[in-house]
Amino acid sequence: MERWRCVSVLALVLLLSNASHGRDISVQHSQQTLNYSHTLAMTLVEYASAVYMTDLTALYTWTCSRCNDLTQGFEMKSLIVDVENCLQAFVGVDYNLNSIIVAIRGTQENSMQNWIKDLIWKQLDLSYPNMPNAKVHSGFFSSYNNTILRLAITSAVHKARQSYGDINVIVTGHSMGGAMASFCALDLAINLGSNSVQLMTFGQPRVGNAAFASYFAKYVPNTIRVTHGHDIVPHLPPYFSFLPHLTYHHFPREVWVNDSEGDITEQICDDSGEDPNCCRCISTWSLSVQDHFTYLGVDMEADDWSTCRIITAENVRQLQKDLASNIIVSKHSVDVTIVEPSSQTY
Repeated sequence: MERWRCVSVLALVLLLSNASHGRDISVQHSQQTLNYSHTLAMTLVEYASAVYMTDLTALYTWTCSRCNDLTQGFEMKSLIVDVENCLQAFVGVDYNLNSIIVAIRGTQENSMQNWIKDLIWKQLDLSYPNMPNAKVHSGFFSSYNNTILRLAITSAVHKARQSYGDINVIVTGHSMGGAMASFCALDLAINLGSNSVQLMTFGQPRVGNAAFASYFAKYVPNTIRVTHGHDIVPHLPPYFSFLPHLTYHHFPREVWVNDSEGDITEQICDDSGEDPNCCRCISTWSLSVQDHFTYLGVDMEADDWSTCRIITAENVRQLQKDLASNIIVSKHSVDVTIVEPSSQTY
């Protein structure tokens, strides 16, 4: 069954957004030269896809159906599951990239429709700490900063750098996972240094205003936001240039991917964060959820459409059973952090 398209209210809101193209908001940016690598994007999109897998034992051992191809040889260091908030992430080392990888899961498909509707009206309702005038989406901010994710990810990155030296950290995620990955990359860059952290997201929504985008570009200059075709999510929450202090604004830099009959084109956009010649040029009426679930030919959705908490809780129990019975054989230690509805952490 074809996935649903934009409802009329959403179309109206985005039409108003499109009408504001001529008065773009200025965003300060780094003068650092952008280096976009298609090969790196193909590798990271596989990590962003793998973190959706519901078989936690297969993720733990890196034997899942998406744990192959360009990510073969990845060494899992930390698996993080928050059943209460329906969050999932992992941290590990990619020896080919000589980097620590942080991947954060995005939205389950069965909640995507309501999630997108909520994004239409979500206001900038939180001031980012120690960044004057920077406003962000409180839900995305809290999902990373006020859950187990921040503590578990920063701890895992710290331990990996103690073992492997001060190697770079690459953060990735798709959809809402990309939004949380943004706050994660900013957090790590502030603590580790801008040159140590790289961010590449796929189909992420806007997360803050123009002031926040300027700060973000300063602290995390090595950032790529990959967008795909007519994907609706990068257009949300809507952008209104005639409301400069209230509107959301993407941080740079976008790479807009289009595919036609097997041919893929990748357009590197300008450093404004809101290039009108990239995905923003798409007609409101042609925006679709379809393009959100495939990036660079890779599926970007959960392998089980059951209610997130139910399926996650079931797989947590199976992983705990496998760990207790010593069925899992691993060449190295993997930290497992689980938060269940009782708020217990193991």
